[in-house]
Amino acid sequence: MPNSSGPAWPDPVLGIELCQAIRRQVEKLGLTIGDEPIWAEASFAEQRDPFSGESSLVGVWKGKARYGTVTLFPDGRIFAEYQVLLPHPVQSGQYVESVQVWGRSGALKGDPVLAAFVTS
Repeated sequence: MPNSSGPAWPDPVLGIELCQAIRRQVEKLGLTIGDEPIWAEASFAEQRDPFSGESSLVGVWKGKARYGTVTLFPDGRIFAEYQVLLPHPVQSGQYVESVQVWGRSGALKGDPVLAAFVTS
C-alpha cells in the first residue's frame, strides 16, 4: 500500500465493486440496506500487522445506522464486514447481524453472519 510518496489510497472503482458485493450479499437473503455502504464515506488509515510487519489499509464506516470495516491487504486481498441488523426473512428467531465479503477484485465472495434473537 505505501509507496515513496506516502500511502496509496484505495481506487474508487474497487470501492464501488466492493460496496456492490456487500449489497448483493444482503439482497441474496431477500433484504435491502438501500445504497449503503457508500465508499466515499469510509475513513481510511494504514495499519501495520505486528506479526508480518506488512501495512494494510483499513477503512471504517461509522456514525450512521450501520457500522462496517474493510481491510485492503498489500497482496490485493480484501476482507469487509458490514452490519445488516435485520430479521432473517425465512429463519424465525434469527437475524442477519452482518455480511462478510472477501477475495480479490473481480472475484469477491461473501456470506451472511446470523445470530439468534435473545429473549428473557
